[in-house]
Amino acid sequence: MPNLTLGPRVRKPLHLHDRALKKLEERALTMRKDLITMLVEAGSGHSAGPLGMADIFTALYFHIMVHDPKKPNWELRDRLILSNGHICPIRYVAMAHAGYFPKSELMTLRKFGTRLQGHPERKKLPGVETTSGPLGSGSSQAVGMAYVGLLDRRPWRVYCVMSDGELEAGQTWEAMLFAGRNKLYNCTFIIDRNNIQIDGQTEEVMPLEPLQAKFEAFGLNVIRCAGNSIREFVSSVEHAHGVSEKPTVIIADTVPGYGVDFMEYDFSWHGKPPTFTEGKEALAWLRTLGGKIKSEHE
Repeated sequence: MPNLTLGPRVRKPLHLHDRALKKLEERALTMRKDLITMLVEAGSGHSAGPLGMADIFTALYFHIMVHDPKKPNWELRDRLILSNGHICPIRYVAMAHAGYFPKSELMTLRKFGTRLQGHPERKKLPGVETTSGPLGSGSSQAVGMAYVGLLDRRPWRVYCVMSDGELEAGQTWEAMLFAGRNKLYNCTFIIDRNNIQIDGQTEEVMPLEPLQAKFEAFGLNVIRCAGNSIREFVSSVEHAHGVSEKPTVIIADTVPGYGVDFMEYDFSWHGKPPTFTEGKEALAWLRTLGGKIKSEHE
């Protein structure tokens, strides 16, 4: 169940018991299947990043964030900023599973008149905090919200999901300077470190390493984790919540296309959907966990 409250605001302990972890992992797998189905139906959209970030969005919506799908504008909700808006299909899937809108609406992705556009639009879909598209802008929006939260002594936290490719944008580093200088401990940046962007590997296009040292030089607390491990990611967020003198950057090392063998690590899947045939193959990979369990047809 989502970490939400219908009454007074409550933030639950983040420690994951084995049973809760298993439920989250099962949820992430189901979300990946729904993602493939909606991308095939849309005939356009991004595959690699959304598959790689399914575990993190599962953890955010169903264990970490304080939110209420029935009251998406609830004043005391946590704020989730999606800076790399092109991976919005997995956010849409998470929101549908959480109850923000019917799951059937997922099949309208990128279609005329849909609320589920290729980049999320705040005025179209309740529960989306910002309209995103230009890479690098989300971090600035996040620090603005976090700053207001501290000034107004509000209990909510801000989580900003970002791509590693957008770290090539100078605006990102301006935001980090502001966050460090103002000790925005209520702001957590989550970097999808999958090492790919639309035209190749990040370290070939514009090298980012040593990434941790760069963030630390800007006055931020930095944690590195396996982004496809829900347990590791939740533990990292728990650590971030315990730091009260500076903002935190979680560098989440993820596998692009995670769970679908022929998509993993292949940057060509950054910005394209599977065909009908490729979708069937991808679902087979997900159903059998990469061949680790037998298909129901065997």
